[in-house]
Amino acid sequence: MANQQPATRPANPRFSSGPCAKPPTFDLTKLADAPLGRSHRAAVGKDKLKAAIEGTREVLGIPADYKIGIVPASDTGAMEMAMWSLLGARGVEMLAWESFGAGWVTDVVKQLKLDAVSKTAEYGEIVDLASVDFNNDVVFTWNGTTSGVRVPNGDWIPADREGLTLCDATSAAFAQDLPWDKLDVTTFSWQKVLGGEAAHGMLILSPRAVERLESYTPAWPLPKIFRLTKGGKLIDGIFSGATINTPSMLAVEDYLFALDWARSVGGLEGLQARANANAQAVFDFCDANDWIANLAVDAATRSNTSVCLKFTDARIKDGAAFAKAVAQRLEAENIALDIGAYRDAPAGLRIWCGGTVETSDIEAMLPWLAWAFEAEIAAQG
Repeated sequence: MANQQPATRPANPRFSSGPCAKPPTFDLTKLADAPLGRSHRAAVGKDKLKAAIEGTREVLGIPADYKIGIVPASDTGAMEMAMWSLLGARGVEMLAWESFGAGWVTDVVKQLKLDAVSKTAEYGEIVDLASVDFNNDVVFTWNGTTSGVRVPNGDWIPADREGLTLCDATSAAFAQDLPWDKLDVTTFSWQKVLGGEAAHGMLILSPRAVERLESYTPAWPLPKIFRLTKGGKLIDGIFSGATINTPSMLAVEDYLFALDWARSVGGLEGLQARANANAQAVFDFCDANDWIANLAVDAATRSNTSVCLKFTDARIKDGAAFAKAVAQRLEAENIALDIGAYRDAPAGLRIWCGGTVETSDIEAMLPWLAWAFEAEIAAQG
């Protein structure tokens, strides 16, 4: 029988892992209140920025004594700012199981030139979390955006740790439980789980992190864009809306809209439920088809946002070419856009399942994935 195309198409084919799909109710008219052409230091600008900070605190349940700042250069900027400002006071352990975590290892070892302990795992696996020495500062990604592997919980982090924990949570915030008492520095970007616009990062500091900033001066020079203290004291304005450089007030308005949408679907619990339902639809599809599997080896570490898949059929002659052809076929049909695996990751697919994606779109897309697989198997000859 000929490989028939499914009858139902996704209403929204956007399954990119960043920038991610906008909230389902988004349209440009929702940004009409943006104070365009006004200074971000005017009262209206400060109010918007403060609303973004406090809205983040509300939806994520961040403790009142934690500092939240809007910083430049997305999650990368926030992580770089934290590492260059805080590390070097004690030993460092770097944990990596995907490309962004590996990038932080490069920064610390080759740029900051710290004698760090590096613990790495292959794509699909995770490091031995029980072996981590928390007398050191520990740097890790909560959710591996390019590997689909996340830490299962925060139980491995002791409450009485001596070092700080620096967590890149950019694909986890708003979709997974982040135990704030276990995290001293947390970063994420707007363009991930809430589908916000790019270029702005969030930097969240515990009181312990603030104490480090005010008591330790790194041996290396810090560019202006990284400086969080002045005269040995935290620059508190950064954490109340006085940003280091000029933010896009249009992007701020977009983030405020996304926060309002998050509240409308039940806040953090609602967002987690949506991501879990999306990811489960993909997991069930993998269970039902023996030619595709989750890249994450352990079910307990499978991401519910950046779900990474690998083809397992023995008939496939060139894994990278095959995966690329499947993704291109789905894009050509406007069924699934931007679902190829990350360039440094193993050949396969990566389907974004965060809360801004509708489960009905995931469910409509998956039969098309089966169609594209069969079509490419036949095309091999």
